[in-house]
Amino acid sequence: MCDNVPGLVSRQRQLCHRHPDVMRAIGLGVAEWTAECQHQFRQHRWNCNTLDRDHSLFGRVLLRSSRESAFVYAISSAGVVFAITRACSQGELKSCSCDPKKKGTAKDSKGTFDWGGCSDNIDYGIRFARAFVDARALMNLHNNRAGRKAVKRFLKQECKCHGVSGSCTLRTCWLAMADFRKTGDYLWRKYNGAIQVVMNQDGTGFTVANKRFKKPTKNDLVYFENSPDYCIRDRDAGSPGTAGRVCNLTSRGMDSCEVMCCGRGYDTSRITRMTKCECKFHWCCAVRCQDCLEALDVHTCK
Repeated sequence: MCDNVPGLVSRQRQLCHRHPDVMRAIGLGVAEWTAECQHQFRQHRWNCNTLDRDHSLFGRVLLRSSRESAFVYAISSAGVVFAITRACSQGELKSCSCDPKKKGTAKDSKGTFDWGGCSDNIDYGIRFARAFVDARALMNLHNNRAGRKAVKRFLKQECKCHGVSGSCTLRTCWLAMADFRKTGDYLWRKYNGAIQVVMNQDGTGFTVANKRFKKPTKNDLVYFENSPDYCIRDRDAGSPGTAGRVCNLTSRGMDSCEVMCCGRGYDTSRITRMTKCECKFHWCCAVRCQDCLEALDVHTCK
């Protein structure tokens, strides 16, 4: 398997041979974080699709070191952490299991509780993701780390009460990752506030391009180059263009026909679809609907 996965560098191939079960977990996670990326960019000209998508683990990464590229590195790094940590908790990996540090008793704002159940072993997921995903490029390292930290940010404590009639005289708690959508929403906010940087002369770090902006923290996303407009198909920019994209005629946002179609205009076609209508509540307890044909106009960019 490892020799047939294109795009892996030597270090990644070594880890793959050593941990094939982890690689399978990562492979299953690719579709998940790709779908999350597409959800976050669903109303934008660039919608997390690139030209010439190959069969490598992460698909073809954007060529420019743009704001969108920063998001791709962060969300894919977060996705690797999420996939590995989940596989650990589900007993699918030989190299890890539940968090071994969450044992015995502990205290929180509600008092004393016992660690129990299976706490997500996110530290293992972060360690493996760091070893596997991190590339040499400084910008990528920063955004990879920001993605990993985003998953850990939403680790939450869940508890179960024990006692007579659920009196909670004894609590058992564990740590669990939140739904990946929370990580995606958080990184989307970081994308919107991403900070442009320039490389130091010695190549060992970077500084903000505009001195009026604050220095990026470890949680911020950074980028080097301004984004293209993504209006037309541009192989060098990794842009598939917006021709054929569906736009919203009544919107004033990024998904509007004016913005999405870049002033080229749009075509309108009428389609019919089956929908549920005339729904009625019947006691007790069912809702019964009729099937109705609905005609609607679909607008696509020229």
